[in-house]
Amino acid sequence: MASPEAVEDLKTTPLYDLHGELGAKMVPFAGYSMPVQYKPGIMKEHLHTREKAGLFDVSHMGQAVLVGPDHETTARALEALTPSNFVELGQGRQRYTVLLNEEGGIIDDLMVTRPVSSEEDGRLMLVVNAARKHIDYTHLRAKLPENITLHVIEDRALIAVQGPEAVAAVAAHAPAAADLAFMSAAPMEFDGIACHIARAGYTGEDGVEMSVPGGAAEAIARALLADDRVEAIGLGARDSLRLEAGLCLYGHDIDETTSPTEGAITFCVQKRRREEGGFPGAARIQEELTDGPGRLRVGLRLEGKAPAREGAEICLPGGQPVGTVTSGGFAPTVGAPIAMGYVAASHADPGTKLSLMVRGRELPAVVADMPFVPHRYYRKPKS
Repeated sequence: MASPEAVEDLKTTPLYDLHGELGAKMVPFAGYSMPVQYKPGIMKEHLHTREKAGLFDVSHMGQAVLVGPDHETTARALEALTPSNFVELGQGRQRYTVLLNEEGGIIDDLMVTRPVSSEEDGRLMLVVNAARKHIDYTHLRAKLPENITLHVIEDRALIAVQGPEAVAAVAAHAPAAADLAFMSAAPMEFDGIACHIARAGYTGEDGVEMSVPGGAAEAIARALLADDRVEAIGLGARDSLRLEAGLCLYGHDIDETTSPTEGAITFCVQKRRREEGGFPGAARIQEELTDGPGRLRVGLRLEGKAPAREGAEICLPGGQPVGTVTSGGFAPTVGAPIAMGYVAASHADPGTKLSLMVRGRELPAVVADMPFVPHRYYRKPKS
């Protein structure tokens, strides 16, 4: 997880001191000093999140707001840069999307929320990846029309709480959180502190992501960690959880060379946009939606216990290369090594037998359906 920044140049989040108190192992990540694991270790942190609730410091992510004269104007400005339908995004609803370059490659993936309040009509809230936020902001400012402005938020922290007990733990302090539908968001108070909470996450579990005042982040985290159901979780388990959930990590599973179609995230291209186009790289993406891409992101289950890491060559049995692993490791919930990678579309069907080259050895593998662990996102019961 570490990257090569000099320690003295690293930024810190508002929870930095708390991480030290909790005994976290800190590593450089996206320009920040971040916890990769705590005393229990990655395996236990991973399983605790699947069984109860994990608290993640994701304050390194970028938070910003697009501001325009009305919702449709702002939504269409963002639609000109992404393949998603924001005009019809409901108040208080959230949507996953991607910023595209002119070739249909992915500049970044991000979350977009339309505020629930009519008083904020014309605003769209963004959460972008830490390592890409300055690239994203530069791109947006260069491409947005003059009547849309980008406001970067620097004084807030972002805390994710994930797992089957996550919402109950948060609702003990912010009761309105229990009423949120999946991929919805609203302002509310957490022990009297004004926050903005979305029911979403990056683990495949039910949970929330909370945008909170930077100065109140530690108090909120401590209140949650006082609950026996909640434990602090580092980047290591965050990565193994999202891998089991079949979710992409920018810079690994998707980048500026991959299209949403190749990345198997075409759910971010809603029907109207597929038909109308009008976004960067539309011709390529529409053609791939019709005819299929030449390569595709797939899940891989390995035989035995040895994992395959990013960069491992994917071959047909016998040695013919057909792709590359983009993420891989041991999956604690599955109890076996898993991976994701790109293969030629002709070899992407589930059940296809392949080999992964690791240190000169061929590790047998099979193309598998994703997610590897079923998603447990919350669905409101029908009345």
